[in-house]
Amino acid sequence: MTTALTPSGAQFVISPERLTDPRMRVLRPPVYVHPGQVYVSGEAGECATILGSCVAVCLHDPVTRVGGLNHFLLPFPGEDAEPSPRYAATAVEALLHRMILQGARMPRLVAHVIGGAAVLAAFSAQENHLGKRNVQAAFDLLEERAIRVTSSDVGGTRGRKVVFEPRTGWLTIHPIGGKRER
Repeated sequence: MTTALTPSGAQFVISPERLTDPRMRVLRPPVYVHPGQVYVSGEAGECATILGSCVAVCLHDPVTRVGGLNHFLLPFPGEDAEPSPRYAATAVEALLHRMILQGARMPRLVAHVIGGAAVLAAFSAQENHLGKRNVQAAFDLLEERAIRVTSSDVGGTRGRKVVFEPRTGWLTIHPIGGKRER
């Protein structure tokens, strides 16, 4: 099942025709956002990433039609670590900074939070596994900045492929791997 989210956070199932009909596809391939990277655009097109315990925060400004996605690996840096978008706070700040440079305004931003799975069986029994800590860091950072989270798809034991259209705010999540959750 492929689930999509509208910019307002409404969830629905995408028909197979939308995924295979060439008229419904963006003409260029999605920009792949690697772990520790941030992508922001106001142009037509998509960006994509694959998540396990990592988290992606997608932000969208519906007025300027600017959006972006980050992909962070860890909730906090170690004691001697340099600032890096591999960590939640730096990733969120970098995403916000780049969006504001393209005309986005904080009061209008809406957020989607995705990821934070316990993809390894050895960690799924832990109550406070890495994925859960990543998710909590994302929600805390967005709450501190008064950014409204309109949807989230977090936790579980399966990875996710995320495809985000920054200009429209549309988000598609494809579950991958692991056992089917019910």
